[in-house]
Amino acid sequence: MAAPKTNRTMKTNARFKLAASSELGLLIIVVVYFAAMSLYKPEFCRIDIVKVMLLTLSVNAIIACGMAILLVSGGFDLSVGSVLGLSGMVAALGMVRYGMPFYVALLLGLLTGAVVGALNGFVIARLRINPFITTLGSMIWVRGLVKVIGGSGVYGFPEAFKWLGQGMVLGVQMPIIFCLVIVAVGEFLLRKSRFLRQNFYVGGNERSAILSGIPVARVKMFNYILSGLLAGFAGLLTTARYGNASVTAGTGVELQVVTAVIIGGASLSGGKGSILGAFLGTLLMVMIVTSIDILRVQADWHDFVVGAVLLTAVILDNLRRKER
Repeated sequence: MAAPKTNRTMKTNARFKLAASSELGLLIIVVVYFAAMSLYKPEFCRIDIVKVMLLTLSVNAIIACGMAILLVSGGFDLSVGSVLGLSGMVAALGMVRYGMPFYVALLLGLLTGAVVGALNGFVIARLRINPFITTLGSMIWVRGLVKVIGGSGVYGFPEAFKWLGQGMVLGVQMPIIFCLVIVAVGEFLLRKSRFLRQNFYVGGNERSAILSGIPVARVKMFNYILSGLLAGFAGLLTTARYGNASVTAGTGVELQVVTAVIIGGASLSGGKGSILGAFLGTLLMVMIVTSIDILRVQADWHDFVVGAVLLTAVILDNLRRKER
């Protein structure tokens, strides 16, 4: 019994070494890109521009943490942008329309994200429906629900709630702090905790994982609940930051996050990826989108660039898998 376990550990350690080299390469690309843009357009490194990039990064990176774990396990979630909008809207309505204390509204918003994630997880893990089809359907019906209950938007929140998105500690805005903590904890647990490490085996070979005694259905359920919970938390931070809940909040975020996680080293075929890589990939995507604004290119090019980068990342991932 000891030999297979040792082999499995060796394979996982090899994956982490491969991820570390990928992360180092991506970090170099990020630094070079930032330096090149700063030289070409000095306003790119202005403190106000950097702050906006970090705030955008914080929300997307929180969602990317859940998406990275899903991709490692061979999963996928297109509903995260809609869940972001729904959780923020539910919390906003709870505070403004129904007079709930802000902490009760916060819990309700988080619960909303977790419930949508649980529904996705049940359909995918128990009913064995394709993740792409399942979460695409969730993306549509959840966004529709946001529009039904949200109307023209909700605003007028208590200051305690807005502090979550606008408050500062030592000059650093709260969403950035939350993001760094979640990324650090997520990276540590994915590498060190026995439960989350099982995702590499599930994504690498699900049948072998089942035969080795890993509770695959339970692992998948947990992953989708976690993805929904993190998307919901990102929705609360977004609502608190802007001081209003919009029916369009989170639109298109899912593609940006998926693109960032794949750039960060995750594979659509599963068994590969890291939280740190997802964070660096998200940072690069935010910098690219910001560059489009700095260069005064039409906003319509945002989607083109995101789609082109996603397609390129998928092609490169496919080439890497063929080489392996």
